[in-house]
Amino acid sequence: MMTPQELERARRLGAATLHEAFDRRGDLPAAVRPFGRARVAGPALTVSTLPGNNLMIHRALASARPGEVLVVALTETDADAHAFGYWGDILTTAAIERGVAGLVIDGCVRDIEAIEALGFPVFCRGTAIRGTAKAPVGQLGGPVRIGRIDIAPGDLVVGDADGVVAIPASAVRDVLAQAEAREAKERGIVDELKKGRNTMDIYGFR
Repeated sequence: MMTPQELERARRLGAATLHEAFDRRGDLPAAVRPFGRARVAGPALTVSTLPGNNLMIHRALASARPGEVLVVALTETDADAHAFGYWGDILTTAAIERGVAGLVIDGCVRDIEAIEALGFPVFCRGTAIRGTAKAPVGQLGGPVRIGRIDIAPGDLVVGDADGVVAIPASAVRDVLAQAEAREAKERGIVDELKKGRNTMDIYGFR
């Protein structure tokens, strides 16, 4: 279980720095983007659903705990799978009432203006107006895959303007330490640049 202090450190460091500190691993597809100035960090609540259906998302929200990030994968990823709006203003309101920290979905959403007005962090592939069916097919709380990244329940998920990264819970402590060391090093590089040095010399590229 990650502590509130660790989650705040992860949120402050950001997705790109954590990705670099995790040996450039854990990055979700670049197509999964934030709407607005979304920023989130929390343990993953994972769910997979049949394309064109969102009943399993409703079930996930019913069992969600405060602070969790809902991570939704599709059981298939053909072109038509992303043509549905799996999430809208009703689910957003439900998530806020449950204390869910945010949504990461390998699909599209709708009612985006209402979602942005509510200030709920959403990371998705875009918007789609087509509604979903309610087939009870999928899995709640198991491992999921988005792109080439496997995500297990409880893994750290961090999203911001740069994208989304997922880090196994067992690696979080070490990755945070590596990320903070990297951040300190980069502050030193910025100081050198302000003194007139260039990146070719600082990094030894010549």
